[in-house]
Amino acid sequence: MFRKIQLLLLTTVLAMPATAQAPKKRVAILDFDYATVHTYVSSIWGTNVDVGKGVADLLVEKMVNSGVYSVIERKAIDKILAEQNFSNSDRTDASTAAKIGKILGVDAIVMGSITQFGRDDKQTNIGGAALGGVRSRFGIGGVGLKSAKAVVALTARMVNTNTAEILAAVTAQGESKRSGTGLLGAGGSSGTAVGGVVDMKSTNFASSILGEAVNAATASLATQLGSSAARLPTTVVQVNGMVADVSGDTLILNVGSKAGVRVGDQLKIMRENRSIKDPATGRVLRRVEDAVGTVRITEVDEASAVGKFSGAGKPQVKDTVRNN
Repeated sequence: MFRKIQLLLLTTVLAMPATAQAPKKRVAILDFDYATVHTYVSSIWGTNVDVGKGVADLLVEKMVNSGVYSVIERKAIDKILAEQNFSNSDRTDASTAAKIGKILGVDAIVMGSITQFGRDDKQTNIGGAALGGVRSRFGIGGVGLKSAKAVVALTARMVNTNTAEILAAVTAQGESKRSGTGLLGAGGSSGTAVGGVVDMKSTNFASSILGEAVNAATASLATQLGSSAARLPTTVVQVNGMVADVSGDTLILNVGSKAGVRVGDQLKIMRENRSIKDPATGRVLRRVEDAVGTVRITEVDEASAVGKFSGAGKPQVKDTVRNN
C-alpha cells in the first residue's frame, strides 16, 4: 500500500505543470560620472580617460553574467542620448534618467559616480628627480614602490523609470595591493589609453592592481543591485498596434515606448480573416484572425518601433500587432 502511495505521489508531481518563470526586469546602465576623480585619472595616464564608460561596461558585463536582469546594449543607449541631446550633467538627475529609461523601454536606469580612483601607498618617496616623465603615467607617488595599493570607490542608484523613485542606493569599494609594482603594472602597458579610452575588460588591465580594484568594486555593485530586483514593480502592459510599413523582413509599427513596447519584445502579427456579426443587430460579435508571424523589436522611440519579422506568412500594412 505504501509503495502505491509513493508511485501515486511521484506521478502527480511529474504531471504538475512547471511554474512559468517571471520575465527578467530590464535595466539600462549609464556611463558613470567621474568628475570627482578627473585629476587623478589624468595623472595616471597623462591624459583624460573616460573611466566612467569603462566602469559602466564592466558593470554591464557582470550584471549580464549574474542573470538577474536583462541589460540593454550600449548602442541603444547611445542612440537615444544622441537623439535627445542629453548632457553629462543631465544624466546624473533621477528624473532625466527616468525619461531616458522610459524611451528605452526599461524598468530601471542605473546611474553612478566614481568617488575614488587611484593610489593609496604606504611609501611614496623614491626621489622626485627619478620620476621625470613617468609620474603622469603611473599616478602621483611614483613607481616601483615597496607596497603599492590601488583603491576604487563607486556609488550607484537604481531609478524606477515610471516614477523616478530611487529604488536602491549602493556603494562599493575595491582594493588591491602588490609589492614592487605601480598601478598599471611594472611597465605601465596594461593600461594603455587609446583615443582617451581604456578597455577595462581586457586581460592586461584586469591583471594590474588598478584593474583588480575596479573589478572588485564593480562586482560588489552588481551583487548589491542584483539583490534589489524584487523592489522593481511588475507591470503588465497590453500592447495593441498595427504594422505601418513593411520592407523585406523589417517592420515599422505605429506603437512605441509610450504604448509599452520595449527593445527585445516579441510581438504577434495577426490578420483579420472575417468578422462574425449578430444577425439581429449587425453588431460584431467576434473577429476571426489568422497568425501571420512574429516581430522582435530592435529599436523603439516614443511613437513607433522597428523590428525583424519571422514566420510563414507575409506581413502587410494594417496587420494587427499585440503581445498576447
